[in-house]
This record gives sequence, structure tokens and C-alpha cells, in this order.
Amino acid sequence: MRGPAVPWRPPLFPRASVRVKTTAGAVAVVAVALLAGSAGLLGVIHHGLVGSAERTALARAEAVGSVTGEGRLVERLAIPDGEDSLLQVVTDDGRVLAASENLAGRGPVASFAPAPDHRSAARGLRLALHPRPGQQPFRVVAVRATGIDGGPVTVYAGTSLATAEYTQRLILTAMAPGIPLLLLLVAAVTWRSTGRALRPVEAIRAEVAEITARDLGRRVPVPASRDEVARLSLTMNDTLDRLEESMDRQRRFVADASHELRNPIAALRAHVEVGLAHPGLLRGQELLDDVVRVQQLADDLLLLAGLDAGRQPERTALDLGALAELVLARRGEGRVPVALERAPGAVVLGNRGQLARILDNLLDNAQRHARTGITVSVSACAAGGGAGSAVVEVHDDGSGVPEADRERIFTRFTRLDASRSRDAGGTGLGLAIARDLAVAHGGTLGAGTGPGGRFVLRLPVESAMPAPR
Repeated sequence: MRGPAVPWRPPLFPRASVRVKTTAGAVAVVAVALLAGSAGLLGVIHHGLVGSAERTALARAEAVGSVTGEGRLVERLAIPDGEDSLLQVVTDDGRVLAASENLAGRGPVASFAPAPDHRSAARGLRLALHPRPGQQPFRVVAVRATGIDGGPVTVYAGTSLATAEYTQRLILTAMAPGIPLLLLLVAAVTWRSTGRALRPVEAIRAEVAEITARDLGRRVPVPASRDEVARLSLTMNDTLDRLEESMDRQRRFVADASHELRNPIAALRAHVEVGLAHPGLLRGQELLDDVVRVQQLADDLLLLAGLDAGRQPERTALDLGALAELVLARRGEGRVPVALERAPGAVVLGNRGQLARILDNLLDNAQRHARTGITVSVSACAAGGGAGSAVVEVHDDGSGVPEADRERIFTRFTRLDASRSRDAGGTGLGLAIARDLAVAHGGTLGAGTGPGGRFVLRLPVESAMPAPR
């Protein structure tokens, strides 16, 4: 059943490289920051200049309003020389009682007045003053006062905003060429820095592209820096090491399996050809033994393939002592007797069939090399942190394993028997399978020291066993 259709959205930078995307992103971020900062700067400057002009106009309007109530109002109101300002006193019926020189002969410059509950009101206006032609920006303030005859009047005082507009234009003129130049500088620096940072990545990509299944010995270059790219190179080289080791191990495994299968298959073919040519000479037991040997070898190969693939079967809590007792009872009498020594507490989390296979393989190996007897001991060993391990030791009184070969015997298809005969030597997979199964259960398996053959299996007890992945 199909899910809901997701609308396709084109990418922001289709087919663009990381270098292009990084440069474009950096330029865009800086551009937005510069524009926002410039707008904020202009806003703050404009607000400050307008506020200053309004405060100046308000002070003059209040000063004129105070003298108006005292009856000292003159027809021409004085303003500082060289300053674009205006003053005007207007009655409620529109008569101009007094004005500054630049408003001589003009009617009211404004008609707004402060609300009854406000001391003053301010507006931005554009006015043309005598003798300068053309309109100019002013911040005009209105203040209510008392006239000479005791009636209400409105005092209008204005301060020019030409300086504020000139300052804004000056800032814009200074920033206009600077912002593009700064963006070009950011783009150049980002382009160069990104190129230098990605140069090792390109070298890694080129080297990986040259690596093939037939040439896994090559490794990617590791830059001298200790940054993320260097760690990526080291990780890739480690991965290539593991891949090469896995491929070599697979090739050796295939070669060894082919070699080990060649002899029993050849023997089977010989038996079949003899049986076809001379039915009376056919030895059924030998034929059956060869068939069983091929079947066991095929089963071992399938089990190893499953372990290499990381398959995790179902696990339950098992008592290793009880499992060892069950395995010995199922095996019956062997070439030499087997004694079991078990202690309580050896409970592990594992797969019954795989743990039984470990014990079977260790006992098969001991039966081939023991002289008079085999001892299997199961115990629990406590650790300093509380959780310990379960220990299984399989000891035979045979010739033992030479110290130089105590690790080699766990290699697949390795047999130390001088004759390497089929009856005495086995297939060389038993100990390898046993160790792989032990490792899959979070434990270890190794050859111990001392007289005779000794193999020690250690598995974490149930409370210390990590959950299977």
C-alpha cells in the first residue's frame, strides 16, 4: 500500500558543489546581517536626531508660552542666527499674534494642537520659509498657552530636520560601496577557506575511487591537521584494513574449503565408480563415512558463514553445569572416560545449541588426544564489581599443545596432527567454530598452560551479559 504522495521540491542550489553552497550561504548570511545592521543604525540615528530637534523646539515653545502669559509678547519672535527654526503664536480663531522673521506675513503654519490632557504635541511637516524657496523638513511642536487678553493660544515651534536627512544620506553614501566590497571579501575568503578545507576530502575521494576489490592495499592520505577530515581519513583507513582482512580471510576460507572438500568428494567418486564397475566390491560403510564427513564439513561451513554474517539466535538463561551433564549423557561412552566437576552459579545467557556445540567440539578434540581420561570442570568466578564469569575447563592427559601453536590451532582448517589423516585429525574447523561461538556470546576461549591439553572457556554470567544486538 502506497503512502501519501510527497510533493517534490527543487533544491535551492541544484548540482552545486559544497564549496559553492558554503560560499553562497556565507554571503547571504553576511548580507542579511549588514542590511539589518545598516537599517538599525539609520533608525537609531534618525530617532536620535529627530528627538533632539523635538526637545529643542519644545523648549522654545514653552519659553514663548511663558512670556505670552506675562504680556511681554512681541510681534517678531527672535531665533538664533543661522538656524533653520520657526516660531508662531496663533489664537484659536486663526489669528497670528507673533511669528519669527521667516514666517512674516504668513498664516498659521499648522492647525494641530495638543489634547486637553497633554502638555504638547509634535508633528513632522515640510514647509517653505522666507526667504528660502522650496519646502524643508521640520519637527514642529505645539504648546498651549495663555494670551495677552487671557484667552488660549497655541505656540508653534519648529526645528529643521535637514541635518538629520543629510546625516542619513551621508551614511548611506558611505555604506553603499562598502557593503558590496565587504560581501566580495567574504565570498573570496570563504571560497578560498572552503577550498583548502575540502582539498583533503577530494584527495580521499580520488584515492577511494582508485581502490578496487583486487587492490585493497591502498590507503587514503591522512592530512597533518588533527581535525574532522583527519579523523575521517583514519576511520576510512581502519575500515579498509578490516575490509582487506575480511577479503583475505574469505579467500583463504574458500581456498581451504575447496581443498578440504576435494579429498572426501574424490573418495566418494572413487567408491561410486567402483560400485558401478564392480558391485560386489562396494564398501557401504566407507561410502557412508565419506558422505557423513562431507555433510559435517558442509554444516560447519554454513555455521561459520552464519557467524561471519553476525546472526544472533535466540538466547535464554542456561546453567552450564547442567548443559555439560546433558552433553556428556548424550555422547555416551567415548574412547576414554570423561569426569564432570560442576559448581553452582554458572548461569549464562546464551543459545543452548551453540553452547552445546562448543562443548562437543572441545570434547571431540580431547577424545582424539587424551591417553587415559578427560576432566570437564564448570565453575563460577566472581569479579571485583560483583558480576563475574562462568568458567568451563576441558582437560585431557594427552601431549598438550605447544606454546607456539596455542593461537594457531583456532585458525580455520588448522590441524597439528602429523599424519593429518581423516580418522585422527578431523576437519580443522572444530576449535575455530568453538572460539567464534564463544566470542559471539561475549566470552573467550583459549588454550591453557600446564601438563596435557587444557582449554578454558569464559562466559559472562547472566547479570553481566550484554543484551544481544
